[in-house]
Amino acid sequence: MLGRIVGRRRPVLDEETILWQFDTFGWALGQFGADVFYNETELVLPDNRHFPGTADSPDGMARLIFDHVKRHAGVSHWPTELIEENACATLPAPKLRIEGDLRGSGGIVQRDVPPEHRLPVLYNEGMLGNPETIIASFAHTLAHYLGSLASEEPPGGLENWPHVTELLAVFLGFGVIFANDAYNFRAGCGGCGPAAVSRENYLSQHDVTYALAIFATLKGIPEKRVKGHLKKTLRGYFSRAMQDVQRRTALWRPLLPARLSAPA
Repeated sequence: MLGRIVGRRRPVLDEETILWQFDTFGWALGQFGADVFYNETELVLPDNRHFPGTADSPDGMARLIFDHVKRHAGVSHWPTELIEENACATLPAPKLRIEGDLRGSGGIVQRDVPPEHRLPVLYNEGMLGNPETIIASFAHTLAHYLGSLASEEPPGGLENWPHVTELLAVFLGFGVIFANDAYNFRAGCGGCGPAAVSRENYLSQHDVTYALAIFATLKGIPEKRVKGHLKKTLRGYFSRAMQDVQRRTALWRPLLPARLSAPA
């Protein structure tokens, strides 16, 4: 008996967190376009294929990276204003107006949007030394704004808002980058209101990696395609998370579109 107890493998995550993650993915699919998620959202990796190009100034590089993040998040048409953090003052909540679809290729780019209708997005020039950090910062800010547009509160209520926005960033395709950068990412400055979306590890690296396993399972992405891009300390955990997610068919199969939801 003692041998069986000692040798028993610990659960990947606590059950309450796992159920909350599945519920939040279901909420996000209902709020922000299941069609966009299944037909357009991709696994975003910190490589030259997903982030091509160079710039001749820090500001130019930040804008180039941000444009790629917006494209991968499906919000290229959103009116935004990139602001270097050192120039930060208290920023009013924007009066956002989006033409066409909220996300994806059905969105309509607006021209000559006045400043009060642009979403302020902060960055710190020092982040450019670690591309994954600035990508995560931008993705987290966009996830914050996206979540703010939901017509229903997320599972667990608004008191879990920082956790929700991090999970939304994984939902948008940035799970690998978030998992790898879980202890490096800091965004925003103290007095910038809604534009300062700071991440203080509300979700642990294991929480994020489990969410990434849900993302990969829903998208039908093979484990090996994800695993090789994770830092070594998370690869074994990701394999366990994938096994755990895939055995929970009663939780993830109902989230699939009708054409994919029938048992194989």
